[in-house]
Amino acid sequence: MDESAWPEVAAVVTAAPYPVEVLPADPARAAGCLAALEVTTRSWLGAVVANTGGLLVDHGWLRVLGSGHGGLPDVPAESDPARGLVTIGYDVLGGQFVWAQPQPRARPTVHYFGPDDLGWLDLEQGYADWLYAVLAGSLTAFYETLRWPGWESEVAGLAPDQAFSVWPPPFTREGKDLSVVSRRAVPLAEAVSFYQDAARQLGS
Repeated sequence: MDESAWPEVAAVVTAAPYPVEVLPADPARAAGCLAALEVTTRSWLGAVVANTGGLLVDHGWLRVLGSGHGGLPDVPAESDPARGLVTIGYDVLGGQFVWAQPQPRARPTVHYFGPDDLGWLDLEQGYADWLYAVLAGSLTAFYETLRWPGWESEVAGLAPDQAFSVWPPPFTREGKDLSVVSRRAVPLAEAVSFYQDAARQLGS
């Protein structure tokens, strides 16, 4: 029998330097997601999908997608297999992480779409390397310029399927300092859509 990678993932979750909440998985839904993705639990992606509805990392700042929980979507529902794009996470500002294959036969890597520059950044990490880094503490430095005093309690007060609508938005000069902008809770999908639409309109 194939051995699941979940014990490895769970160990890193336990050792994380900030809070990580493991949302429960529905076994039937998880099995359907694994089949749709054509992955096994030997991979870190398969292990997360099979064993979690998602992971709320660092007070919920990052929502790593699993097999779905409540209003938080599952990985297949948010992905575009025809384009080779697997959406694996969203942050509380509407940023998006995808696991993509930039070139045929190239190793798939994780890319980040940020609300501060409306562009895609290749993190040059596979899924397991990315998730390990996230759970080991990389979010602190990664989001240093997008956080504000007291963000922890504000973010923890959101539901997993909510995000912050920020005005002025972070990609504007006026919105660069998130300690002085207006922030309100909106559906996560609304925040993600806003920045994707802005990128298209601005030709980013």
